[in-house]
Amino acid sequence: SKGPILCFVGPPGVGKTSLAQSIARALGRNFARISLGGVHDEAEIRGHRRTYIGAMPGRFIEAMQQAKTINPLLLLDEIDKVGNDFRGDPASALLEALDPEQNKEFHDNYIDIPYNLSKVFFIATANTLSTIPAALLDRMEVISLSGYTEGEKLEIAKKYLVPRQRKQNGLKASQIKFSDTLLRKIIRNYTREAGVRELERTIGSLCRKVAKKVVMHDESMPELSARTYEKYLGPVKYMPMAEEHPSAVGRVNGLAWTAAGGEVLDTEAVAIPGKGRLTLTGRLGDVMKESATAAYTYVKSRASDLKLKEDFWEKLDLHLHFPEGAVPKDGPSAGVTIATAIASAVTGRKVRSDTAMTGEINLLGEVLPIGGVKEKVLAADQLGIKQVLLPEKNRKDLEEVPDDVKKRVHFVFVKNADDVLKHALM
Repeated sequence: SKGPILCFVGPPGVGKTSLAQSIARALGRNFARISLGGVHDEAEIRGHRRTYIGAMPGRFIEAMQQAKTINPLLLLDEIDKVGNDFRGDPASALLEALDPEQNKEFHDNYIDIPYNLSKVFFIATANTLSTIPAALLDRMEVISLSGYTEGEKLEIAKKYLVPRQRKQNGLKASQIKFSDTLLRKIIRNYTREAGVRELERTIGSLCRKVAKKVVMHDESMPELSARTYEKYLGPVKYMPMAEEHPSAVGRVNGLAWTAAGGEVLDTEAVAIPGKGRLTLTGRLGDVMKESATAAYTYVKSRASDLKLKEDFWEKLDLHLHFPEGAVPKDGPSAGVTIATAIASAVTGRKVRSDTAMTGEINLLGEVLPIGGVKEKVLAADQLGIKQVLLPEKNRKDLEEVPDDVKKRVHFVFVKNADDVLKHALM
């Protein structure tokens, strides 16, 4: 059949390229890879005319030459990182190659005759859909690959990463043993990522240190085990959120979705005597500034229900801060977080440190649905968060969340901001 053009979207290190190679192997097709990261020149796709000095065919014809068949599997790596400038728009040139109706006669300027690409199976990979032009995205079927849970990382480490690193570092199975407990501790305490790249680097580091101990007959280092791993890797990098941050007034755990997977972002609010000014810091985009203003107006409108003085906004200045100020932040899912931080700051009630939340609110206090639920929930679970507040309209997205995560995390579905404050404030 005429295969659809697949586009795997997900954070780095979740195995998009490996999956494409496995599909090629399963179908018995030759595999070739076209890296599109940073391609600015249209001639890289369509080739140069032969009248130019140093003319070359485009990437597609080169890949076909490399694959040596008319029906290979071509991987278009990093399709979201194609740029455009005065040398043309390569993303638009890709349309001809990827459109099943047009690519029977793909025109490369170098060979200067129509070339048939219709038998090629195309797979593209991307970290985010936001930078792919709409016309190009329309021609692809998007398959999302989200991050791995702790259990999945453990299995990947046992079956693939540990044997590979052991072999690369010349160790026998008897010289280094990775128990499940040790691997879990490495995953929890030293890696905080959606994929498994950092995990493989950490396992490789342990293998090199054990190899050095074997070669130098170093008796000062203890045997590697779940008790002694800190001697090899140094102090623990990441602590569970509740231990790192005790419950405090005005500090809320918000959930964000980025190209590198889900993240837990701190939101802090402080109320100080003043004249009712609202200050926002932390490199926020326009969408988040609007969310902050809407949340502030909502809290003002609910002053009597929250047992606030009627004119608190005339006598208190509010400062909202999103730490990691150097990182630009924007997105339509911070409304409930900001509203909770403001309500906590002006009432003096602490926010539960084991709770994280995501959702946008409107001026009436209704909680609106958001995207990236699975990635956000996985990030919360990695940080040891016990309760997650989600918009009621996102209840259907919980089907995507793995069962073992559902057992560890308590989900509360909220319809309006009053429910949020009831579950988040102590």
